[in-house]
Amino acid sequence: MALDIQPVHPLTSRAHKKEDTVIRIGNHTIGGGTLTLIGGPCSIESVDQVMSVADSVKNAGGQVLRGGAFKPRTSPYSFQGLGGDGLKILKKAGDKTGIPVITEVMSTEDFDEVEKSADIIQIGARNMQNFHLLKRAGMSRKPILLKRGLSATIDEWLNAAEYILAEGNSQVILCERGIRTFENYTRNTLDLSAIVAVKTLSHLPVIIDPSHATGRREMVPAMAKAAVAAGADGLMIEVHNDPENALCDGPQSLRPEEFEKLAKELRKIHEVVNND
Repeated sequence: MALDIQPVHPLTSRAHKKEDTVIRIGNHTIGGGTLTLIGGPCSIESVDQVMSVADSVKNAGGQVLRGGAFKPRTSPYSFQGLGGDGLKILKKAGDKTGIPVITEVMSTEDFDEVEKSADIIQIGARNMQNFHLLKRAGMSRKPILLKRGLSATIDEWLNAAEYILAEGNSQVILCERGIRTFENYTRNTLDLSAIVAVKTLSHLPVIIDPSHATGRREMVPAMAKAAVAAGADGLMIEVHNDPENALCDGPQSLRPEEFEKLAKELRKIHEVVNND
């Protein structure tokens, strides 16, 4: 009996598509030589908070506003997000500032609601192999940002992306956010080599989340700069107007002025790398 042997990653691979995938979000493109800066709070807490941060992200030259409405937390007693009310706040901030918004979807039951509010839909690390959710994302017409799982290999990560592409949605952005190792000084271990590996294997754009990768505000700028130097297509960075009192991930969030300074530095590095 003959075996039907399929390529390992038939749709995400360079063999399927040699040129880089470029995804258009409003007036901005992700991939293809551009640098995308995504900034905003880990969790949506209030209208004033999100509006303040949204203005800061836009003024710093950020192209996408992030904010969590549904929050997967390790402890059931931690703040879980504002849910639907959070989505309304995020959409309002995006409409007011004129920049696209990204937020995480946690289940197929919430997908339609998130899809209506978000310009980019995030699938978080804990859901990277939630295959029902991946298939639903594949039926969407919105771009999907797929985070690498906590202990996922690059092969498993690309196969997760295959689920989305196989359902017809080719607008997939891969996000490396650190993987779990024995080291406990940082929240996770940022795998910058994944940028080169994925760009060799796949045509999909790759962005880096140095906030979740390190868990430490003081480490975010250096890791962000290293990511751009290594060829990342963008950064997702947590920004909070009052990180000391944040309900989620305050220690890894940059203040608005810190984000603005870093954004300028990242653009300079990107220019040097791409003009070399």
